[in-house]
Amino acid sequence: MTWQLDAGRDLVKSFGDRMALFVRGEGAYLWDGEGTRYLDFLAGIAVNSLGHAHPAFVAAISEQAATVAHVSNYFATLPQLELAARLKRLAGTGDTGRVYFGNSGAEANEAAFKLARLHGGAERPRILALTDAFHGRTMGTLALTGKPYMQEPFLPMVPGVEFIDSTIEALEAALDDRVAALFVEPIKGEAGVIDLPEGYLAAARELTERHGALLIMDEIQTGAGRTGEWFAFQHEGITPDAITVAKGIGGGYPIGALITFGTASDLFYPGTHGSTFGGNALGTAVAGAVLAEIERAGLVQNAAERGVQIRAVIEGLGSPLIDGCRGQGLLIGIGLKHPVAKAVVAAAQERGLIINAPNDATIRLVPALNIGDVEIDEFAALFAAALADVEATLSEGVVA
Repeated sequence: MTWQLDAGRDLVKSFGDRMALFVRGEGAYLWDGEGTRYLDFLAGIAVNSLGHAHPAFVAAISEQAATVAHVSNYFATLPQLELAARLKRLAGTGDTGRVYFGNSGAEANEAAFKLARLHGGAERPRILALTDAFHGRTMGTLALTGKPYMQEPFLPMVPGVEFIDSTIEALEAALDDRVAALFVEPIKGEAGVIDLPEGYLAAARELTERHGALLIMDEIQTGAGRTGEWFAFQHEGITPDAITVAKGIGGGYPIGALITFGTASDLFYPGTHGSTFGGNALGTAVAGAVLAEIERAGLVQNAAERGVQIRAVIEGLGSPLIDGCRGQGLLIGIGLKHPVAKAVVAAAQERGLIINAPNDATIRLVPALNIGDVEIDEFAALFAAALADVEATLSEGVVA
């Protein structure tokens, strides 16, 4: 198709070949340029919280664009202030909380990196992150990302970051009074939807408080209700010093935020950070509308219930390829007994199902938060067929 030639000619190669050309979306479905319909269980990688072309999303963009879209960060707008107040309420920061707005998850984590530096100063030069973590691809967030193969082409990294294993024992050994901050993903999404050990976040909170370090939670993939709570840390009953959010809060509009708690809210001062487009009226109006609809429609609870339902469906398939499920709510990782995840993704797309493979032995499901019985029944049939296709090729020795 000509679009493939154009994509190869006009777009940078960092993303590889595009898998399809989509021209329209509605609800949980996408249509390609040839009119083929796909069930979307990727949702823009946990971004499209309300699915595609949701009326609340469309109305917010239309109405705000017709009023004011951008005034620079020298001024405030009502959508910006309303969204900051909503995020503080949902996160439970209390009156001490503050919000910084950017345009992506990476920008939110860059702001958090600077927050850690401001807290640490010369006396606390160490910043801890977890092996196999993913916090972004900018030079700052790449330094926090515990994946050496991603860092290698861009060495040297921003200094000061140390990586530790995701165990309580490693935490206890690494934390001391020279640590400025600990960065944690509550569920390591890009590593294959890997859950942290039981009690990990409580131990991280206790140890960081004991040593005066910040606990910074990367909720970019887990936030906005995806795990069955507004934020994943709320499952554990702890209070971090800061969280970063993006993806699902905008429902498809690019926006990210750093939310601070308590004394961490006083670290930034004028001139220490900024973004021309961050917190613009259009983006904050859309995010406010998306979060309001998630709240109005009870989609946080729906994520919790549908996650249980989908896990039961997967376990009921009885496929010899499946090696259990991980994650919480509608952030689901399906372990595979063979490194055939990319083949399963390709087979699913051939069947009309969009899913994702964060690594060779994991399938990731992150559908819209408002999916229901109809979409789940369709997913079950399509996914079972895709697995059967790959099982057949395995038996024939086609897939290694």
